[in-house]
Amino acid sequence: MKEWCVIYSSLTGNTKLVAEAMAEEADADLFSVEKAPEDLSGYEAVALGYWLRRGAPDPKMLALLPRIEGKDVVFFQTHGTDPGSEHAVTAFARAGYALGAACYIAGTFSCQGKLNPKIVEKRKKEAAAEDDPHAGKKAQARWQRAASHPDAEDLQRAHDFMRVMLEKRLKRKARLEAGKM
Repeated sequence: MKEWCVIYSSLTGNTKLVAEAMAEEADADLFSVEKAPEDLSGYEAVALGYWLRRGAPDPKMLALLPRIEGKDVVFFQTHGTDPGSEHAVTAFARAGYALGAACYIAGTFSCQGKLNPKIVEKRKKEAAAEDDPHAGKKAQARWQRAASHPDAEDLQRAHDFMRVMLEKRLKRKARLEAGKM
């Protein structure tokens, strides 16, 4: 069994692409949330990826998070909003709150991704006001920006991020073994 596993939930394929990049970089086992093993005791670290629904991890990932206990954890998420937006940042806090006991959150990675076409059509049909954050002009401009993501640059950032997380994990592990934590 490998030291790391990557577990993801993906509806449109965005999160799966990022998960594959991270798993490749970490030489990690890769599982969709539906096929994640019940017993994760053989892994020291887990990368957990999800898409956002109502400002939080999607329902399948939310159901898994409380089962993750005593692990070094990396969160990664894909969404149609801008990566540094309050919506994206707050979702990490909600994921952390749902996580099981005694976990160490080593890092977070946020990636814009194309929206589910069904959501776009639904919001367009709602004929919302111009200032509506979900269907107004600003939202539609955001959908356009998101339509080409994740792209090659995003996936390279995912590789780079995971490389940093691997280094961070090695340093943390050495400090723990030396009794300095």
